[in-house]
Amino acid sequence: MQKLEQQLCFEVYKAANQFTKLYAKTLQPFGLTYPQYLVLLALGDEDSQTTSSLCEKLGLGIGTLNPVLQKLVEKDLLKKEPSTKDKRASYFSLTETAKAMQPTIEQAIVEKLFCFDFISSKGPALKECLQQLNEFLGMMNKEETI
Repeated sequence: MQKLEQQLCFEVYKAANQFTKLYAKTLQPFGLTYPQYLVLLALGDEDSQTTSSLCEKLGLGIGTLNPVLQKLVEKDLLKKEPSTKDKRASYFSLTETAKAMQPTIEQAIVEKLFCFDFISSKGPALKECLQQLNEFLGMMNKEETI
């Protein structure tokens, strides 16, 4: 059996935790958690989405995402509107407050992540490798459920 430090999964796990910690510190002045920030990003890409589409896009379960959405509504960063077609569904969209905050948040993240050359020099290649890894793992997980 390989040692813990030799496992790819462990390095990915540690990197994910380090990213979460870094983003948490950077987002704290804005009163945001990392999952809340991810929701804002997803809605910034495509506003007015249902809970289920956000779950799919973010890879989060509905039980995890619902409290995040509710908190963002309470903070006046999201608007929640019931679907006219499906009474069980709601649409979420960014408020003007959230839209106004986005450039400042983005600037804080850029300053934090790009203060050293590592992310700007190695980031694109690393991101591509991780996308390929996620695609492969997604296929493997689909095979398991068939």
